Amino acid sequence: MKLAYWMYAGPAHIGTLRVASSFKNVHAIMHAPIGDDYFNVMRSMLERERDFTPVTTSVVDRNVLARGSQEKVVDNITRKDAEEHPDLIVLTPTCTSSILQEDLQNFVERAQIESKGDVMLADVNHYRVNELQAADRTLHQIVQFYIEKARRKGDLPTDKTTKPSVNIFGISTLGFHNNHDCTELKRLMAALGIEVNEVIPEGASVHNIKNLSRAWFNLVPYRELGLMSVQYLEQEFGQPYVDVTPMGVVETARCIRKIQSVINAQGANVDYEAYINEQTLYVSQAAWFSRSIDCQNLTGKKAVVYGDSTHAAAITKVLSREMGIHVVLAGTFCKYDEEWFREQVSEYCDEVLITDDHGAVGDAIARIEPSAIFGTQMERHVGKRLDIPCGVISAPIHVQNFPIGYKPFVGYEGTNQLVDLIYNSFTLGMEDHLLEIFGGHDTKDVITKGISADSDLAWSKDGQAELNKIPGFVRGKVKRNTEKFARDRNIEVITAEVLYAAKEAVGA
Repeated sequence: MKLAYWMYAGPAHIGTLRVASSFKNVHAIMHAPIGDDYFNVMRSMLERERDFTPVTTSVVDRNVLARGSQEKVVDNITRKDAEEHPDLIVLTPTCTSSILQEDLQNFVERAQIESKGDVMLADVNHYRVNELQAADRTLHQIVQFYIEKARRKGDLPTDKTTKPSVNIFGISTLGFHNNHDCTELKRLMAALGIEVNEVIPEGASVHNIKNLSRAWFNLVPYRELGLMSVQYLEQEFGQPYVDVTPMGVVETARCIRKIQSVINAQGANVDYEAYINEQTLYVSQAAWFSRSIDCQNLTGKKAVVYGDSTHAAAITKVLSREMGIHVVLAGTFCKYDEEWFREQVSEYCDEVLITDDHGAVGDAIARIEPSAIFGTQMERHVGKRLDIPCGVISAPIHVQNFPIGYKPFVGYEGTNQLVDLIYNSFTLGMEDHLLEIFGGHDTKDVITKGISADSDLAWSKDGQAELNKIPGFVRGKVKRNTEKFARDRNIEVITAEVLYAAKEAVGA
């Protein structure tokens, strides 16, 4: 496996734990050594929740390594079943515990004999998939488990709800603005006269999974979680799904029209065009803003977009199609979804980058020198080093991306939030002008290095002072040209004299 101090998507067991802990009264047990058990800490630090079901670790220690788990895993499952009375216990290995090659399915079957609740093994190849893929597969596995269980009992509903209804898939713990998006989607469905049958997995009971088939259709706002489940439901029950992400004015309207088509095909008679027009003109401010002088000041400015498939594709379309901003590069770390991503963004950007190497992304940003970046927390750090503003639009995320205030990215209120984020992420002309007049912000003397991990160059105090005198809109380019000049000549510290020499060399 590739080791990195920065990863866009975590290991597979994190995805499984995200899904298991999103359901109500579902307990996850992780077969892992100490060191893999950071999920509880991560969740308690990031999610602003008063209460959640912690994950239990069945520790792999030296005794286990020497003799195998023997009864340890089975005992931990039955003990938690007796203590917590969960509806379901999900056992997941990690990359490190998988090395033991133990028959965990056998442990699960033995534990199920004594447990009152259900017990299942997260059947995920921890060496072949990442957090997002594992989350999608685990959710599909749980949905299939309870559908088949209800079918065996003859307890599977065969009727549809009287009014049009929807299951919303993909809302989970540690998701990017998921809770706010879910609230906005519920409001949107209510406005369309559609009942919400179930939200999966966040806050759902596994006992209600058998009722998923009663909905008229499924909605999957994020490609990363829920797609396998709705495809399974379509195969089993002929239940259609809508996978258009309602992010931005155009895509929100397209999503609503797709919903209209799906429910009208099942006997409804609705026309949402008046609603779309009303929301676009009077509720969403995005269409008005796109014609304002403020947005026209952004026309042609260069931007780089990077994140998961869903958010990066959606933001690329909003920037290019709705705000007239020049997207030079759009990229995603979801390499498994490359074909779909390229198809979505190719006509809206100059270049597509598919990689999970944060260094490659940083180097691409340094080469392009955009006016703004829209990416993950990693790209925000890159932007700080290059003095380029960044709006965070995707996981991986920080506690600041779990806002207490209402900030959805989807629906018509989401369009307003996106406009604010995009507009405020650019350093505007007057702001840049004033910074130059008044000498910029107060700064401390720092040693500035390049983006690449192999950069070993430093700037002296006088060299940094001279660099700061250069206008902000060309400073980044001058800095990188100077560093290239110094690196070619094996100069390790860039002084004012080196800066002048580099300028003359480029001029020549």
